[in-house]
Amino acid sequence: MPHAPMTPAEYWDKYKPHKGQGSQRAPEVDRFDWAQYPGHGPGSDFLGHPRRALELGPAEGKEAAYLARHGVEVTGVDFSPVQVERARAWWKDIAGLSFVHAEACAHLSSTSVVYDAIYSVWGAVWFTDPEDLFPLVLERLAPGGVFAFSQAEPASGSYGPQQMRGKWLEGRERDLTVLRWQYDPDLWADILKRHGFTEIQVQVLEAPEPGNLGTLMARAVRPAGGRPCLPLDGHAKGPGGT
Repeated sequence: MPHAPMTPAEYWDKYKPHKGQGSQRAPEVDRFDWAQYPGHGPGSDFLGHPRRALELGPAEGKEAAYLARHGVEVTGVDFSPVQVERARAWWKDIAGLSFVHAEACAHLSSTSVVYDAIYSVWGAVWFTDPEDLFPLVLERLAPGGVFAFSQAEPASGSYGPQQMRGKWLEGRERDLTVLRWQYDPDLWADILKRHGFTEIQVQVLEAPEPGNLGTLMARAVRPAGGRPCLPLDGHAKGPGGT
């Protein structure tokens, strides 16, 4: 008898580490990583100095926990109830940190909270149509607030919504197509500008070892009292600032 189709939430329920791997310990929280290479590139200063921040798709919640331990009031919004349950259990003793089970656009549409920073570290921004998401982000940012995100460097010529499958689903019969949005730095900058952001910086942070996958990083500001753009640490390629 065939399995029922997998839902998007179930897909992210299986993101590592997942139920079935036994008891799990919370990861160390000694830095804020935007890239997939620990300690490479900028840290939390890429967000400026927010008092209140929203993370879209935090999964295990490591970066949210880091900010909260440094005095930022942080909310993490994740589509997966499994990820939210685990993050709440791991970081329940950190003041000023909360996790909400919701889809990113739905949360932004329903909340009245205004944030100094909204960010995503290889998270929901990568997997949400920017035409739907970016107007909602802009609306929920304070004047001068920062919107920042990171994701994998796009493959040449593979732009727009791209199909993907997670390695954590290998061997499963229940298939699901998940889309991730990829553009080169210039196109991301154009999309951000069209939706009203200013002080836009979009670049690819090259990997520490030649030949490895780089990290696309973007930072933009809601106009009116915007903060200056911070440079990337490390080697960056491609234009993207406007």
